[in-house]
Amino acid sequence: MTAELRDVLVLLPTREQLRLAVGVQATGHELLQQVCDQTGIREAHFFGLSVVRNNEHVFMDLEQKLSKYFSKDWKRETRGPQGRGRPGAPFVAFLGVQYYVENGRLIRDRAARHLYYLQLKERVLRSQCAHREEAYFLLAAYGLQADLGNHRRLAHAGRYFQPQAYFPQWLIAKRGSAYVLRHAPALHREQRGLSPREAELRFIREACRLEDVPVHFFRLYKDKKEDRPTVVLGLTLRGLQVFQEVNRTPQLLYDFPWPHVEKLAFLGKRFELWPHGQPAARRLVYHTGCAWRSRHLLRLLRTSHQLHLGLQQARQQLQLLEEAEEKPCYRESYVSDARDGNQDPEPAGSGDHAGPDQRPPSLCSLLSAGSCCSSHAPAFEVHPQRAGPKEPGEMSVDEPEAVAALPTEEPPCSPSTSRSSPGCGGRASPQQPLAVVQVTLVSMRAPSAEATLHQVGPAVGQAAGSLPALQSGQGPPRGPTGDLVGSGGRVRLWGRGRWGTESLAWSMGVFLGVRVS
Repeated sequence: MTAELRDVLVLLPTREQLRLAVGVQATGHELLQQVCDQTGIREAHFFGLSVVRNNEHVFMDLEQKLSKYFSKDWKRETRGPQGRGRPGAPFVAFLGVQYYVENGRLIRDRAARHLYYLQLKERVLRSQCAHREEAYFLLAAYGLQADLGNHRRLAHAGRYFQPQAYFPQWLIAKRGSAYVLRHAPALHREQRGLSPREAELRFIREACRLEDVPVHFFRLYKDKKEDRPTVVLGLTLRGLQVFQEVNRTPQLLYDFPWPHVEKLAFLGKRFELWPHGQPAARRLVYHTGCAWRSRHLLRLLRTSHQLHLGLQQARQQLQLLEEAEEKPCYRESYVSDARDGNQDPEPAGSGDHAGPDQRPPSLCSLLSAGSCCSSHAPAFEVHPQRAGPKEPGEMSVDEPEAVAALPTEEPPCSPSTSRSSPGCGGRASPQQPLAVVQVTLVSMRAPSAEATLHQVGPAVGQAAGSLPALQSGQGPPRGPTGDLVGSGGRVRLWGRGRWGTESLAWSMGVFLGVRVS
């Protein structure tokens, strides 16, 4: 007797669709393996499968059966015993980036790296960082070089690309298509000799410097009695951000790098964030609205933090190497109407220009457009050197050495730092006229970068290879003494029996489980 099959439609970042057939009892791993076989991906460590619940992407626990993520129709028979009957609509899943990394060399598989580049390219088109306008021109130049190769005068004359494919809509409305088509080719010519692979790597690096690109957003309730969520939690490359909606506009309230977070806890629908070195009275409390959503959100936060620790040494080695190679090779390019001696400035109302008084649109939704790119500091200072008091009756957990030795990380590029740091993609000064966009271009020869990648490759594979075990709902593997031993330190189980589903916590390298009878 053959196993009953179900049709699953998987949407890729390339906007392609894969229609696959899997068994009723299939797990997420089996579906992901079929996707990798069809797309040629050999290492899918940084990707995951997701479904949409309440207008929000929820990444699957690949160890679980697919029936837990699809509707009740999954278990119903769609065809008759003789294969007759009308087949039902396919179940829809999405393949996307689950774990963002700022250096594309950490993704060793060529097909996976190209897919990663394509998803970042889509997120750049929805980015809203109006204060980083020069970064979008540089990203467009890298994207054109990666997609089309070297600029050729005859083949790439006139409108040889669509501005909507490389620039956000708000920037096209502000500058106009004619402005973009006039200046982007010059930046494309500057990339001559750059291989498509190196152009993709540079695109990944610059795109991850935009605050609202390498981030996952989740809506939370400030109070359990609210009728709609007003708080947005952002999972970034280096930690967590909390936004508050004020008049339908998100504003950054807190920015917590991972070393500044002491513990994350979900108590049913209740979400608690404990800043490091702060008393329990100053913890942040929000609500998810669903215990099922809480469990999956905690799993994503936990595995993201674990991968962040595992890749830290590899990132530092690659960053030091790239910075050393960039120093002797530095040049600047300017995009300015004032330098166009033979051309008049574009009229304010010509083409699709939005007019002289129109500004880039404000952020209406973090889930669709990203963060507000604010550089606000947290509402209170967090000192990682101070140890916060422990509540009486709370079980002590050994602090992992990897977290204790973790140095304080540099904050992401902000408007105040991008003007003085050559690594942020540009140095646009407030004294410059609005019609001038200055783009910093860096030439880099990276033969030694490849050698360094071979050295850090095993570390990347080891850190990413540990994700399937972390993604499972059973926690880290058991040690010989009965304690639960994780890669970050000793982990103990509170109580006996299975892992509790109503109360879970992740204490920055230590997974805590609470059994609920």
